[in-house]
Amino acid sequence: MKALLKLSLGIDWINERIGWLASVAVLLTALISAGNAFVRYIFDISSNGWLEIQWYLFAGIVMLGASVVLKLNEHVRVDLIYGKLKGNAPVYVDLFGLIFFLLPVMMLMVYLSWPLLVKMYVMNEMSNNAGGLVRWPAMLMLPLGFGLMCLQGFSEIVKRICYLMGIHQMDTHYEKPVQ
Repeated sequence: MKALLKLSLGIDWINERIGWLASVAVLLTALISAGNAFVRYIFDISSNGWLEIQWYLFAGIVMLGASVVLKLNEHVRVDLIYGKLKGNAPVYVDLFGLIFFLLPVMMLMVYLSWPLLVKMYVMNEMSNNAGGLVRWPAMLMLPLGFGLMCLQGFSEIVKRICYLMGIHQMDTHYEKPVQ
């Protein structure tokens, strides 16, 4: 189990680095958006390519950042019951959700999105907009993001099992968000 925990911590490290890229994409998106607005209103010109790169970066922000949100335990959950659980009960609920919901859905999404990515790449599919970009880089974010979520889900399962076995410390405190 210690080897799996080491692998889990390695997955965490990788997803943290990729999450940093998502953070940089937030900054780039804001700068590009401001630049697009400036150029459009001051010089009355625009570029579909620059507009589309914002969308691509947004896809990267969401898909690459999601696994970090899961790692930080800041993901959305239905907490009608969860917030009232005590002791190890929340850890068991997390395990159930990770094993029976997160992993199967993420693996299905990787399976369904991969052929679309391959098709777009092989066909070198382009945007219909004049001056638009190739589409496969944006589509790459789907299987990549879902794959990273699978890895992080596996990591979270390992950490919770190790916590229950007493060989890993976790903060199991949960505070219901203020609505």
